[in-house]
Amino acid sequence: MIGIIGAMDIEVNNLKSLIENKQSKTISGIEFCWGTIYNKEVVVAKCGIGKVFASICAQTMILEFKPEYIINTGVAGTLTEELTVGDIALSLNVVQHDMDTSPLGDPVGLISGINVINFNADEYLVKNAEDVLNENNFNYKTGVIASGDQFIATKEQKETIVKNFNAIACEMEGASIGHTAFVNNVGFIVIRAISDSADDSSTLDYPTFLKMASENSFKITLALISRI
Repeated sequence: MIGIIGAMDIEVNNLKSLIENKQSKTISGIEFCWGTIYNKEVVVAKCGIGKVFASICAQTMILEFKPEYIINTGVAGTLTEELTVGDIALSLNVVQHDMDTSPLGDPVGLISGINVINFNADEYLVKNAEDVLNENNFNYKTGVIASGDQFIATKEQKETIVKNFNAIACEMEGASIGHTAFVNNVGFIVIRAISDSADDSSTLDYPTFLKMASENSFKITLALISRI
């Protein structure tokens, strides 16, 4: 079973439309649709925006459907000049950039209790995703994807995240899905198409390029499903 999570309808509706023998149920306000794509068992869900919704969705998906892998698909703001609108950010690991107990002497981003900052994506998923991206001639970069309950839209916010984590992209769900997958021993990957520049122009870029970026993320996710 492969789990796919996106935050918004635009990030998962194309995948839902391809599910054969589709069934669905709603748990904790989240609709889970399952069946097959390319003869692979899949379950697809729109979690909602933000880390709490994403964690609720991932934990429920794991308990209810027991996926071997979880793919988080969607869009993100770029934190590097090497990625622009439509390009792909692929997670080697994920961090929660707004987790901060540094006044107590901890590093920024440390998750207390398990003492982890970076949650590592599944190596098998990363390798296959890289193969898909190369075969389809996408410009992409692998690295740290940073999540927080903030839409990053200033140069100062962007520079702080890069300084603290050397991240390549920022969004609002991936690291909480990675955190949930980690504590449940489930492999995960975050695939994000760039929708905006995560700075002062983001409020103009994001609505303009959201659809195109979502379609790119969908294409890569679909091709990755076929390879697993």
